[in-house]
Amino acid sequence: MFSNIGPVQLIIVLVIVLAIFGTKRLRTLGSDLGSAVKGFRSAVNDADKDNEQISESSKDADFDNTPAEETRKENEPR
Repeated sequence: MFSNIGPVQLIIVLVIVLAIFGTKRLRTLGSDLGSAVKGFRSAVNDADKDNEQISESSKDADFDNTPAEETRKENEPR
């Protein structure tokens, strides 16, 4: 869809956007977009860290050394 857009058409679109919004408004839009991307990245990194902590703390249970197994081993004839 966008493969047919050449450099001339892109410059025309940018000039129209500049005429509509103005340089000051485009600067604030750019900084707002940058801060939004930064916040999104930090949120994704925090979620990844939380998932790693959860996966590390939820190791599989060791059912070989349960109290029931210990009493069974004690009661076995020798």
